[in-house]
Amino acid sequence: MRFVGLGFLGLLAVLLIWGFAGINKIPTHEESAHAAWAQVLNQYQRRAELVPNLVATVKGAADFEKSTLEAVVQARAKVGSMQLPADLLTNPEAMRAFEANQGALTSALSRLMVVAEQYPNLKATEGFQTLQAQLEGTENRIAVARKDYIEAVRIYNTELKTFPGVVWKSLLYADREPMQQLQVDPAKQEVPTVDFGTSGN
Repeated sequence: MRFVGLGFLGLLAVLLIWGFAGINKIPTHEESAHAAWAQVLNQYQRRAELVPNLVATVKGAADFEKSTLEAVVQARAKVGSMQLPADLLTNPEAMRAFEANQGALTSALSRLMVVAEQYPNLKATEGFQTLQAQLEGTENRIAVARKDYIEAVRIYNTELKTFPGVVWKSLLYADREPMQQLQVDPAKQEVPTVDFGTSGN
């Protein structure tokens, strides 16, 4: 009987230690997700800063499609003027609006690069090649930052819903809400079409 009592106390001690070991997991995972989100914003900002130089370089090409440039300028302006609410990471509507604006800029830049392929003189300039390489590198960094954020949010949201995190949430972190995930950018799912004037033949 004494051994049963000691065994029960030992088991209880192990459970308490295990439970208390997780007391800081919610804020730790939350901070990781916030840091990952800051990196996403940093890479989007880097891209936005490249756009004016890219537009200025492309404007120098004779007869370059004005509507394509205007779409890039307008999409960049919309991204730059968007006010990010404090609850962006837990607000589905705000996150959708943020992604829609970033997706519009991604799409406009993709169209710009496709159209630029029709201008050999533009493609041959060192300035355009440099900007194109910087933009491609930034798009890659955006993809990595988005992936890291998605994983950080998955871990955080899982902690809020599973034991013992769900207990600590109810006791100490009742104000914590699940964070919004980034969705696959629709612009990334569509392959840009290039028409060299042969579609009507």
